[in-house]
Amino acid sequence: MHPFRAAVEKGDMAAVEDLLAEDVVFSSPVVFKPYPGKAITSAILRGVVRVFEDFRYVREIADPGGRDHALVFEARVGDKQITGCDFLHFDEDGLIDDFMVMVRPLSAAQALAAAMGAQFDRIEREAAEADGA
Repeated sequence: MHPFRAAVEKGDMAAVEDLLAEDVVFSSPVVFKPYPGKAITSAILRGVVRVFEDFRYVREIADPGGRDHALVFEARVGDKQITGCDFLHFDEDGLIDDFMVMVRPLSAAQALAAAMGAQFDRIEREAAEADGA
């Protein structure tokens, strides 16, 4: 099991954040513009934890070279079942420098967008606090 998956499944957000490079870029499944930086990526991931219910990884796909990893997940957002994938790329130090998420179906992606939109003021505050720390 990949250390990122293990940290997420334990709910250990500190360990998740330790695996992020300072210059990580997060690409959201519902927002066009990517989010650069560890502080905002960490805050978004904490928001996702608050939004997703019954989250579980169901499959891991690893690059034999070790720099790319895909984790397929299932969860619920309100009454919508969602299937998605975390695509992770690792830098030369083994830290995540590119984190892209894709989800389906469209109705679940829309529910996720609405739920995360409701979280975004808090996410931005948490990121600003982390940047100022």
